[in-house]
Amino acid sequence: MIKDIIKNSEEKMKKTIGVLKSDLNTMRAGRANPTMLDRIQVDYYGSPCPISQLANVSSPEPRVLMITPWEKPLLKDIERAILKSDLGLNPSNDGSVIRLIIPELTEETRKKLVKNIKKAGEESKVALRSIRRDANEKIKAMKKENDVSEDEIKDSEDDIQKVTDTYVKEVESIIISKEKEVMSI
Repeated sequence: MIKDIIKNSEEKMKKTIGVLKSDLNTMRAGRANPTMLDRIQVDYYGSPCPISQLANVSSPEPRVLMITPWEKPLLKDIERAILKSDLGLNPSNDGSVIRLIIPELTEETRKKLVKNIKKAGEESKVALRSIRRDANEKIKAMKKENDVSEDEIKDSEDDIQKVTDTYVKEVESIIISKEKEVMSI
């Protein structure tokens, strides 16, 4: 039973790391990356859809994204959604495709990005600690039901702490590498 709690906690922590990685991939880092557009939703017949489900997104050059919608009438909707987004990019529409030119990052923009990266890292660490707390509470509840001994509780809390520490270190290394990527472009 305790092993199941630890295993479930570790799976949740892995998902937290996955969410962090996907969030960081959507941040603009001076290079054209189709995942930058993953968060942008386009109104498609009354329901929001990501651009990747409505168009082909490619990067023909290092700082250019090209969006080719599968339906021509979607050009204006996609363009509008990009303008509303927090990416700060101006799409150019030639009637069949939308081109997004990714400008060089200024020093000020890089510093803002680093702040956002650190914030995302902190949020991930908070989520990891919350998972640890929940697991510890479940184990302590088992003690109240007299299902486990005091030693087993102590050992399992140590195991959960070790797993948490491992994932916190992974979050820190991901954040450091993303900061270097943003500052070195």
